Amino acid sequence: MELIDYIDGLFIDLPSIPYYCITARLNTAFKGHASIWYTEMREIHGRRNWPWWKHQIIQKYSNGTWIWQKTMSFENYKYSVEKDPYEWCLRPSERLKAIDPQMNIQMGNHKLLTQMAG
Repeated sequence: MELIDYIDGLFIDLPSIPYYCITARLNTAFKGHASIWYTEMREIHGRRNWPWWKHQIIQKYSNGTWIWQKTMSFENYKYSVEKDPYEWCLRPSERLKAIDPQMNIQMGNHKLLTQMAG
């Protein structure tokens, strides 16, 4: 959860920064479904401090079900010649980072290559 570590670091390095300067801009850090999730949560719960948002992010995106879904998405996503190689590689590599942020580049490349049929 690089985002959480980064934001925690901001509050350590800049203790006088108001929490809303960061939390109000979280939607720029999220993409796709995560952005929709953040927008809905903010509409429902209003302005909240960083510890509250941190808890919500961890609860939503660091549980076993979410990791399992990302793993299944990665394993079921196969390369085909009709797809752009750059796009094909980018999406699965982002899923790998979400599944295992500590994975080294060589292992990630090996896992990507195993997804190629043939």
